[in-house]
This record gives sequence, structure tokens and C-alpha cells, in this order.
Amino acid sequence: MDDLRHGEPLAPRTTLGLGGPAEHFLEARESTQLEAALRWAKEAAQAVTVLGGGSNAVVPDAGVLGLVLDVATRGLAFAKEGERVRVTAQAGEDWGAFVDRMVEEELAGLECLAGIPGRVGATPIQNVGAYGQEVAETIDRVRVVDRRTGERRELAPEDCAFAYRDSMFKRDLGRWLVLEVDFLLTPGGAPALRYAELEKNAPPVPTLASVKETVVALRRRKSMVLDPADPNTRSAGSFFTNPILPNDEAARAIEAAVRAGVVEAPEAVPRWPVGEARTKLAAGWLIERAGFAKGTRRGAVGLSTKHALALVHHGGGTTAELLAFAEEIVAGVRARFGVTLEREPRLLGVD
Repeated sequence: MDDLRHGEPLAPRTTLGLGGPAEHFLEARESTQLEAALRWAKEAAQAVTVLGGGSNAVVPDAGVLGLVLDVATRGLAFAKEGERVRVTAQAGEDWGAFVDRMVEEELAGLECLAGIPGRVGATPIQNVGAYGQEVAETIDRVRVVDRRTGERRELAPEDCAFAYRDSMFKRDLGRWLVLEVDFLLTPGGAPALRYAELEKNAPPVPTLASVKETVVALRRRKSMVLDPADPNTRSAGSFFTNPILPNDEAARAIEAAVRAGVVEAPEAVPRWPVGEARTKLAAGWLIERAGFAKGTRRGAVGLSTKHALALVHHGGGTTAELLAFAEEIVAGVRARFGVTLEREPRLLGVD
């Protein structure tokens, strides 16, 4: 393929700014390029790693073998469907700009997901969510290439098996390549105010635009937006997911917090019911109470000074240092609470 590049640095293409090069690299601006690249990789017996905006990716120091595909397809289409509007977005559309556009069009359903870096194609994989909203609520179709067969497929929400920060795409990362996502949004709909912190900070008469701006301001306070002037900006966002545990395991973790003197009473441990049988705990709270304060440093890497869930690269570091610090945190939380945190960003070429 004439448009392949070799030894392409990947660190500048990620928000962490870490890691080595791609053995082969292609920036695909058309879906036909993506499919041609998959065929080339299959014929050449090359592994394929998909890269989007690089905001949820960790690159190994040795780089990534095989072909790294940068999904950079662009385009939007709008169609009225009854009381809602179907918006078809190409996978390479910038997510933040896409949410901004939907709010400008007064289409409700994504306003709480403003300020999140990345691209549209990654959102169904991760089931991106924040401040009480998830993309699973508005996704109606996901068009993909099945990398096993080379066939295009159109998947309905029930096919995607969405769960908290999860989907069937994430459980089988090597199989699917997202081409387009259809969202069903509500013209003139009311903004979602389901999250206590957002509801507290929203204006008395909230609009889609004001809620979006409130979300961005809250994220900025936590250094969770990309800002070159922010010393915490080189991160992959939340490095760990909030653990969702069977109720009995959550109860044991809460008892461990009381025994360790972290809290005086079980009621002081933040938790949220998830259905009848499971409980969500706050990963950031667990990390801090396990002895890792905001701003903790391990050389060139550390915790954000604003948010205990974000691991930050301060410059001159390595992916090995970042992952070692992450494992230290996981071990500390496990030792104190009996809870094993799960990493959220992908380790490219490995996951």
C-alpha cells in the first residue's frame, strides 16, 4: 500500500505522550481505505491495532508491531424520524466537536458527555459515560467491519451488549472496526440532570447549552479536559473504572474500610446500587484511602493533583514507569479493601 508509513511515532498521537513507534501506520480518511488496509494486513499476516484520538490508549515503550490504523474518517448526516433526529457520524469525527454541534442544533441526549477527548468511533466500544449519561442511551445503530470475515455489518443496541463502560466490542477488541454510529436525539429536549454534582452546579433554568458548559467547567476543575497549560493534561483520563461488585463483596470492602479506621461507620463509604444485586464503589475514593493522595509522584509519572483517578505523565517518562505505578495503586487498594481495580485505557498491541 502506497500510503503506508513505517516507524511512525505514536507518542505524539496520544494524550499521555508515551510509547514507541508503529511498525506500519496508515491514516485512513475514507472507509474504503480502512477496508483495503484490513485486506492488506490479512494477506501480509500483520496484526492490526486501531487508533482513534489516542485519549484512551497506552503505547508500550517498544511500540506496536503490525499495522496501526488511525481512523480519521469524517462526515455527519441528519434525518428526521418521528419526534427524534437520526444523526449518522463517521467514526473519525472528533467527539468534543460533535457534542458541541449537537447542542448547537438543540438536540438533546449527549450534552453531559461534553469535553471528553477522543473520536465518535470509540464511544460505543467504551460505552462512554459521564455525569449521568451514557452513549448507550442514544445509540441506535453501529456500522462495523467484522475483521474475521471482512463483511460489513449493522448492529442494533441489543447486539452491542452495552454495560457500564463496556460493550461486546470491548470484550472482543480484535474483531470489530467501527465505521459509523447512528444516534437518535431529541429536538428541543430537556437536558439530563441526574448527577448530584451537575444538578448542584447547573443554573436555575438549565438549557442544553448551559448544562454542556457546566459539564466542561466541572471537568476542567478536575483537569479532565485537554489544556496544554494544565500540568495534569498529559493523561488518559480515568485510568481505572469504578468497581461494580456483588453486594456481599462490596459489603466486605466497606467492612475493611471500617476496620482500617478509614471511616467510622459503613454509611461514610460512597456507594451506589446497581440493580438489586450489585454495588458500585468510587475508585478515586478507594485510591486516596489506600494512601495515594492526589499529586503523588513516582518520578516522571504520578496522580493528577485534581483527580485521583487520573495518572499523569509529567514528561521524560516511560510507559513502564506508568504501568508500574498503576500496579502499585492496584496492589495498595487490594491490600486495604480487597478490591481489584480494572484499568480503563487500552494497552495497544497487547489488549
